Amino acid sequence: MNQSYFYLKLESHSLPMSYKNESRRVRVLLPKNYDQDGSKYYPVVYMHDGQNVFYSSESYSGYSWKVIPAIKQNPDLPKMIIVGIDNAGQDRINEYTPWKITESPLPEDFDLGGRGAEFAEFIMKVVKPFIDTHYRTKSDKYHTAMIGSSLGGNISAFMGIEYKDQIGGIGIFSLANWITSKAFDRYIARKKLDPEQRVYIQVGTQEGDDADRQLIYGNMKQAYIDCTLKYYKQLIKGSVPIDSIRLNIFADEQHNEKAWAKHLPECLRYLSVNWS
Repeated sequence: MNQSYFYLKLESHSLPMSYKNESRRVRVLLPKNYDQDGSKYYPVVYMHDGQNVFYSSESYSGYSWKVIPAIKQNPDLPKMIIVGIDNAGQDRINEYTPWKITESPLPEDFDLGGRGAEFAEFIMKVVKPFIDTHYRTKSDKYHTAMIGSSLGGNISAFMGIEYKDQIGGIGIFSLANWITSKAFDRYIARKKLDPEQRVYIQVGTQEGDDADRQLIYGNMKQAYIDCTLKYYKQLIKGSVPIDSIRLNIFADEQHNEKAWAKHLPECLRYLSVNWS
């Protein structure tokens, strides 16, 4: 199915998730004149929570990432392919969390989280090869980026480490690492990080939403700031140069697509600085 939006073309695919016995919608936004420039190959940006990426009408919050306006209104950005991968709805928290959630006020017998590694493998073993086969992509890690917000930021941070040989840029918006902080801390401490990776990180001072309140002890807004700063320090400790990390803390900004969309162009600009 194709949808035209001015000169940008949005194509939709349904890809099999063998471990769940279901399919997942993946949409591909192609740059201007993609069909005309038959010899040109493009960098690829993968974005989580695909329902929230392109259209406000289908976004969870009623406001999307405004990807199409971002591309149209920032002509200095290099041409790129943007892939929005839908989340699993009710199962989102399980797919975006690589470890079981054990540090929360939930009852001990409440089983939540822990399927993130399988979901990450689906992206890297099914989605990325499909995109690289069906579209003219620059498939190397330097031209491959991944962006996510909240729990989508968690799985992006995990995949940036686990698949560092294939992902060269990461955009982390409103990281929710407090939800499995001990497991993530152990994980990142024993992994060799990629000093050539570029990482964009942002957090607001008014983060958190009603769903978070059921999962956290203490001050929710502070938890977001703390885990973001800790992640920043963990990257530096892991030999990612400060010059390869952009950290923004925005006063009064909240936990929603409106805040994330506002800064998406800066993120894309930062991640794409070395794209040719």
